[in-house]
Amino acid sequence: MIKRLGAGWKRALGYFRRNGISAAAWAVAERILLEKQQKSYRYEPPAQEELLRQKREAETFENPPLLSVVVPAYETPPDFLRALLDCMEGQSWINWELVVADAGSTDTVRQVVEERKDVRIRYLKLTENLGIAGNTNEALKAVRGTYTGLLDHDDLLTPDALYEMACALKESEEKGITPVLLYSDEDKCDGGGQVFYEPHRKPDFNMDLLLSNNYICHFLMLRTDVFRRLKERSGYDGAQDYDLVLRAAAGVLSGEPEAAYVHVPKVLYHWRCHETSTASNPESKRYAYEAGKRALEDFCAAQGWRVQVEDTRHLGFYRIRYLPDILAVRKDVGAAAYPLPPRRGRLQSGIYDRKDGALLMRYAGLPRHFSGYMHRAVLSQDVEAADVRTMRVRKDGEPSRLSEELKNAQEAVRQGADPAETSFTFCRKIRGMGYRICWDPDGTRLL
Repeated sequence: MIKRLGAGWKRALGYFRRNGISAAAWAVAERILLEKQQKSYRYEPPAQEELLRQKREAETFENPPLLSVVVPAYETPPDFLRALLDCMEGQSWINWELVVADAGSTDTVRQVVEERKDVRIRYLKLTENLGIAGNTNEALKAVRGTYTGLLDHDDLLTPDALYEMACALKESEEKGITPVLLYSDEDKCDGGGQVFYEPHRKPDFNMDLLLSNNYICHFLMLRTDVFRRLKERSGYDGAQDYDLVLRAAAGVLSGEPEAAYVHVPKVLYHWRCHETSTASNPESKRYAYEAGKRALEDFCAAQGWRVQVEDTRHLGFYRIRYLPDILAVRKDVGAAAYPLPPRRGRLQSGIYDRKDGALLMRYAGLPRHFSGYMHRAVLSQDVEAADVRTMRVRKDGEPSRLSEELKNAQEAVRQGADPAETSFTFCRKIRGMGYRICWDPDGTRLL
């Protein structure tokens, strides 16, 4: 607990230095509120009875896939590595292999791995340290599975992680979809791997949110043939996984269905926090966020987009400025929407979600200086529906008729029609045409 509080103050001090006292004060206030809200979080591992049930069910799979996990190791503390090997041997999905690529100069990693007699655990000694990207690529050469997952040498998988991935893979294939990648929710744990906190509940695949930060992160499994084709790039060490995911996600812009990017909405990964980890203290690896910015710039350039990529107030979270305009640059975006003006110091995002038959406004009521859960209230993102009063649409090609329909929808709201229902109906048309609706919290408001 003391270490967590210390890390929190380090974050606050770094934020103050970058953004000033007023912004830092609001950030601290929001952080305190968020921690209060998350106090009730408890990670509960599956009971032994459930794990046995999962093993029995796995035996019924027709042609069960071999799932590979790669760990680039470098002078890994023995206790951390033993815990990692324990979490692998405790998996309810038994058809897996682990490749540990050791780039260290000592025998520590080899000695710990050789304690295990499990033939599924394979040790690979590298002749030189090629950096985390290069070491991962060397491990990738040795894998035999159809999908390959990434596991940091000091982190942990939950005992049902590979089972849940295998089930999601099976469900997708039954729908005629071959996933490109699968990812899960995650949380953080203390250095001893005993206390779990700060769960990261992720949305389903969201292209524009991904262009704001690497929300996919852990646990990630990528189709091995795609992984081998893309590889990790050493020029982005520290953000090599973000660079990899961005390049994998490029398929969505060229016809790959979003359903091929599968979200498993369960915590399957524990991100260990200790003194030097990014999870504990973002300032400790500032270079990683600079690498993330470069990866995003490279991705946009590869798409032929004229943009400026900017840092936000929050490390590892970015903003893309499209030149001259997102609708002129992005052919996949049919509408751009912006927030409604704040009311009494509280946000009105203008994003609508349907829940239990009612349309609710996302982020509504959040203090205007707060950034929301995982800073999503201040990040660009794709939405199902946004308010027509702060929306612009494409005017070129087939969507040209949308401009007139948008004017009609805006006039209907001015005449007293329900803004939420009118907006939801109009946005359904845009999405039905195969376009995204991008909500930009920093765009020019029309009201």
